[in-house]
This record gives sequence, structure tokens and C-alpha cells, in this order.
Amino acid sequence: MSARNDSDLEVTMLRRALVVFFVSTGFVGTALAQQNRIDTVTPSAPELASYGKYAIGARTIQVTDKNRPDILSTKEGGPTARYDRTMTLEVWYPAALAAGQKPGGDYRAVTRDPAITATLHGQAVRDAAPLASEGPFPLVIISHGYPGNRYLMSHLGENLASKGFITVSIDHTESTYDDQKPFASTLYNRAFDQLFVLNEMERLGKAGSGSFLSGRLDASRTGLVGYSMGGYGVVNTIGGGYSKASETIAGAPPNKLLADRGAANPEYRKTMDPRIKAAVAIAPWGMAGGFWDAEGLKGIATPVFFVAGSADEVAGYDKGTKAIYQGAVNSDRYLLTFINANHNAGAPIPAPAETYVAAEAGKPAAFAHYADAVWDTVRMNNILDHFATAYFDLYLKGDQEKTAYFEGWKGFKRGTSVGLTLEHAAPAK
Repeated sequence: MSARNDSDLEVTMLRRALVVFFVSTGFVGTALAQQNRIDTVTPSAPELASYGKYAIGARTIQVTDKNRPDILSTKEGGPTARYDRTMTLEVWYPAALAAGQKPGGDYRAVTRDPAITATLHGQAVRDAAPLASEGPFPLVIISHGYPGNRYLMSHLGENLASKGFITVSIDHTESTYDDQKPFASTLYNRAFDQLFVLNEMERLGKAGSGSFLSGRLDASRTGLVGYSMGGYGVVNTIGGGYSKASETIAGAPPNKLLADRGAANPEYRKTMDPRIKAAVAIAPWGMAGGFWDAEGLKGIATPVFFVAGSADEVAGYDKGTKAIYQGAVNSDRYLLTFINANHNAGAPIPAPAETYVAAEAGKPAAFAHYADAVWDTVRMNNILDHFATAYFDLYLKGDQEKTAYFEGWKGFKRGTSVGLTLEHAAPAK
């Protein structure tokens, strides 16, 4: 879900002050040119937030799941309609830069206001040759919120690729800024999308596939990252079966189709994928709305690193993310909390500069979708990148030394863990 910060007076006043300052001092062009970086690592960032040793390539591909149930064309009481569901993916990977190539490239990204397209700047080189001298590399799949797009967590996609992962970020059809359709589609499709992309990436990584990923990707070591509705999908993908009550909640898919991945469905249990070794669920939506109960959450056995803001007004905290963390009793799990952060805790890139002007022009959602009233976004991104690096190094690469980063605040400079709490719970069995 998108953040409900639109009425946040403090954010609006801050944005107004900045715009007035830039206009009055003639620095509008300079300010815009200096922003929109997704790769900023500040001096106060924790140790593992820094980019790794690998150059990064980026490519955009499309994949199609044929004959998927078409939720929006299915009528209550009628047959399930079908369609071919095509998704656009952004893939980041360790690259071998050619002579004369330098790190860096741009992304043209539609923003929360679909009328605004921003130019983002990062370290990846478009269509660079994949690194062939090492690998294959583990896979990390990234799933955005509703609405969102594949660039919403591009800071994480690039950062992990620089450390020896292949990352793929999904444009979820009917759930992006410029293709936002009724919510029932997102409720049904998130977990199916994540599993389909995993299968497609494995196919493309096999020898002889003809893909640039051939021989470079090891899908048997896969991690999932989901934010908001992406986190909702992650919880279900790794074993959190939907409750019976969710099947008939207002706005749910027709014909009780959520039962396909419900905790009471014995066929659902067979879909647990052993290739998925670990997950990061950021502000996962759904618990406060009744999509899980205690029995459903017991089905999660995959290690999970939960991330939340303690003031989350969208997914909820005590009755939302923290309740999922507490209920996943059969998982080894962590909960990182940004005290007083709202829904945008760690996941979204910094608000593109183009959205500052939009907010001043009466479109506050364009900016607030990315921002937090208390926390600096770059700081949160750096903290998330740090912990995601440690977590996936541990679970996807078997780097046991990274365990130390979850004991105390290893890697944080003195005083820079203020405002954070980190909890751990071992599985019950």
C-alpha cells in the first residue's frame, strides 16, 4: 500500500520552505541536478551500506506468465477468466566493464504521480557485459508496494549487485503507478508473481538459455525482499497461508480465490519453495486487515528479517508487522524497528526532486509517498542496505561471520544506532 502521509503538515511545510528557498536563491537547477541519486552512502552509514567490489550492469527484460487467472475479468459466481500476464523486470548483476566504460547510469522512472517522470542516477551501466570470471551468483527478488514500480527500491538492487548478487525487481502488472487497477488483482497476484519470476530467472540462468544470465545465476540460493504489498506477498510465498476470513473480506478477489493460497488448503503447502533460503519483509501489509491468523503464520519456517516503523499508519505496527513477527513462531526471525517512522521505513528511494515541485503545486502524495516526517530517507536506505547485505551474505552465501552483525550494533559508528531497535526470536521447533 502507499503511505498515507498526504496530510502531514510538517512534510508539506518543509517542502514549501525548500522550494521557496531554491526559487528565491536561484538554485532550482542546481538542487535538481544534485538530487535523485539512489547510491548515496553518507559518512554516518553503517559499515555494510558501502558499495561492494563489483561493477554493476543493468538490463530491462519482460516475462510472461501464460494462462494466469484474470482476477479483474472474473465475475462472482462465474468461471475464472484467464490471460497472459506480462511483467517488466529490472535486473542488476556483477558486470565486466569494457575499456573506457565507467560506473554510472540513469533511469527514467515514472513516479507516484504518473504525470511526472524522474531521472534517477546510480552506479549501474546499462547493458554492460556480465562478469564471467566468477559466479554463479545468488538471486534476490524485489517486490514493490501498491502502487509502486521496479525502481522504488533501486538503491537496494544496485547495492546488493555490487556485492555479488543478481537482483531482479518486478513491475507488478496492475499495481504500478501508471497501471494501477483495483486492489483485488494485487491481493491475488503478489505471491504468484514472486514465484513465477523465480522460475523465470532460474530458466534464464541455465546453460544454453541464450540469456545474458546463462551460467551466471544460482536460483537454488534465492532471497526475497518485499515492501508493503510486496511484503504481503513475501509472507504468503514463504508459508503464511491466508485466513479463511480473508476470502470474503470486502474487495477480495471473486469466488474465494484467495483460498488457492490459504492455510486451510493442503495444496498450498506443496508450493513452499526450497530455493528460497531467506526473506526480508518491510512493513508487510495485511495482518491488521485479517489476512492472517495465528494458525496461518505458523506455516512460516523460512528465516525472515522484518523491518517496520513504529508509527506505521498503513500496515500497522503492534497489530501489523510486529504481530506477524510474533506469530511466525516456527521461523528464525528478526525485527528491525525505526522508532517513530511511518510506513516508508527503509524501502523507498529518496523522493525524486521533481516531486518537490509537484507537492508545492498541490500534489502532496507525489512527495510523501517516498518520505518520512521523522527519518531521513538516505539514512534509512543505508541502514536497510547494511542489514540486507549481512542477512543475504549469511543465508545465501553461508558467510557465518555476518552473524555478528545481528548481535549488538556491529558496523554502526558510535551513536548512529539511535532510534533503532533490533529483536530476535528463535523458532519454536
